[in-house]
Amino acid sequence: MQTLVLFAHGKESGPWGSKIKHLAAIAERLGAQVLSPDYGDLPDPDARVARLRAMPLPAHDRLVLVGSSMGGYVSTVASQGMAARGLFLMAPAFYMPSYAVQDPVPGTPETCVVFGWRDAVIPVAHGIRFAQVHSAELHVLDGDHRLNSVLPEVGVLFEGFLRRVMAAA
Repeated sequence: MQTLVLFAHGKESGPWGSKIKHLAAIAERLGAQVLSPDYGDLPDPDARVARLRAMPLPAHDRLVLVGSSMGGYVSTVASQGMAARGLFLMAPAFYMPSYAVQDPVPGTPETCVVFGWRDAVIPVAHGIRFAQVHSAELHVLDGDHRLNSVLPEVGVLFEGFLRRVMAAA
């Protein structure tokens, strides 16, 4: 079965930032195909959701959505109707006042949320709230919003998550 891992970057990052490169290498090592579209021309998160939903995707048997910050919101909202098997979310921008969907619901059987205790951009309480409401796997690490200082740990969590999703499908 071919797994496609589709990344959604954050508001102020790009499609191949350090987190995505690190996680993409893990996904490829596990035999997955990776795709990381550029949303840099769209500052509005809901316009990004529309682009993701309309995007033609390469052939795959299972889809895993990975999002960071605004990309976490985009991946989660877009997951409704995309038949994705998993969501891996890093410091997802949930419960933000200007975002259209205030109570995003994962459209996947597996969801993992990773946050940094020292996140000064998105309150860690938002991630805890989302994980509790949706019974999602939750990891809070000793990092900040970017999670770069704990990237090896994030990679371990992602690999375990991806292996479980790939085995379940």
